Amino acid sequence: MGVNSVRHFFEKHGFGVFSRFADKLGMRAKNVRIFFIYISFVTVGLSFGLYLTLAFLLKLKDMIYTKRSSVFDL
Repeated sequence: MGVNSVRHFFEKHGFGVFSRFADKLGMRAKNVRIFFIYISFVTVGLSFGLYLTLAFLLKLKDMIYTKRSSVFDL
């Protein structure tokens, strides 16, 4: 498995945490990702746990607050 196939897998199946967080902050997702990389080196992986926690919370929020198209979807 090459580096490109691993990168492609994570780009295709990513959680979208950084892009959603960047949208909330009004920033570019690239800048948020670079900040995360730098923080990961400084905190020795602690921010990876934060990333997984945010991904879980976003997934949970999406499951709870689903948008209904009509009143009959209740």
